[in-house]
Amino acid sequence: MNGSLVDNIVKAVLYEGYMLYPYRPSAVKNQQRFNFGVVYPRIYSEAQGGTDACMMQTECLVEGNEETQCLVRVRFLRMVDRSIKKLHAPASDLSEISEAHGETVESLEAGGQVHRPWQEAVEEDIAVNEFNLASLAVRPMQWPFRLSGKQDRQALRDAGGEITGFVQRDKSCIAGTIELAVTKVMPGLFKITVRISNDSRIDSCVHAAAPTTRDQALARSLVSAHTILEVRGGEFVSLIDPPQACRDCAAGCKNIGTWPILVGEAGQRDTVLSSPIILYDYPEIAPESPGDLFDGAEIDEILSLRIMTMTDDEKQEMRGSDERTRKILERTETLPEEQFKKLHGALRGLRTVGEEMP
Repeated sequence: MNGSLVDNIVKAVLYEGYMLYPYRPSAVKNQQRFNFGVVYPRIYSEAQGGTDACMMQTECLVEGNEETQCLVRVRFLRMVDRSIKKLHAPASDLSEISEAHGETVESLEAGGQVHRPWQEAVEEDIAVNEFNLASLAVRPMQWPFRLSGKQDRQALRDAGGEITGFVQRDKSCIAGTIELAVTKVMPGLFKITVRISNDSRIDSCVHAAAPTTRDQALARSLVSAHTILEVRGGEFVSLIDPPQACRDCAAGCKNIGTWPILVGEAGQRDTVLSSPIILYDYPEIAPESPGDLFDGAEIDEILSLRIMTMTDDEKQEMRGSDERTRKILERTETLPEEQFKKLHGALRGLRTVGEEMP
C-alpha cells in the first residue's frame, strides 16, 4: 500500500463539504452544515422516520485462503460545538469564572479578532484488531466503541490582558458498534461485511417533548464516516470492474451509504476505501492542486480567484472562523504566480482525432 497516496484521498473524502466558499460561518450555505456519510444516533434517526441514517454498511470481496488476514479502520469527523461567552465584568483568572459570570453572544471582539460560534471538527480513528477471514466466517465479531464527552475553555483577553470572555468547546459523547462478518461465497473467495451503527444517547430526545435539533444530533454523529480495509495474504476484487468469474458475487454485495473502491498505486489490490462519495478505483488528487479547498470538484482556479477578491472584512471573518479555513486564505494569498498559472488547466494526454479511446 502507498500510505501517502491513500491518506491524501482519505483526507479529501473526510473534509469534502466541511466548509464551502465563501468559507465564512455567516454565509447561508455554511449555517447548516452539509457533509456526506453522516451516521446519526439511532434515536434521532427513528424520530426522523429513518431519513437520516444511523447505520452504514460495506460489503466487498477478497480473494484469499485460510491464512488471509484483514484490518479494518473506521474514520470520521467528530463535531465540536464552539460557543462564545462574554463576561459581565473583566476577570484575571479563567479557572474562577463560572457560567453565571457571563452570557452567550453571537460575536465578541478580542485581541483584534472577532470570535463567532461554530461547529469545529476533530478527526477520529477507530481501529479493529487484525482478524483472520476463515475464523470470522465461523464467528462474526462486534467491536463496540465509546468516545467520552469533554469541555474546554480558551480565554479571550483585551489589550490590557484582562479576560473579557472565553471560547467554550464542547465535545459530546459518541457510542457505537462496528460489526464484522465474513462469508465464504466460493472456493478462494470471501465476502466481508462491515456494519457501523451509532448508539449514542441524546437526552433531549428521551426526556423533552420538543424534538432534538439537527445540530445537536450532529454533535453525536459520525460525520464523513468511511471505512478503510487492508488485506494481507490476499487481494480485494474491484466491485466496479470485477473479473467475469466474480461478477455475480460482486453484484450481490450490498453497500448502504458507501461505495468501496480500490486505492493506492494502479494495480495494487491490498487496500479498499469505502467512501460515502462515489469514486472510481485508484482516484488521485490533481498534482496541480496546491492544497485542500473542501471541494472535490477541484475548481481550484475559480475558488482561488474568488478568495482573492474578498474584502478585508470578509477575509478577517474567514481568518477567524476556523484554523483550516485560515490556512486556505494564507495559502491563496501567498500562492506563487507559476503555481497559480497551473490552476488554469492541464493536458493529461493527446490523441489523433478519430482514434479510438483505449
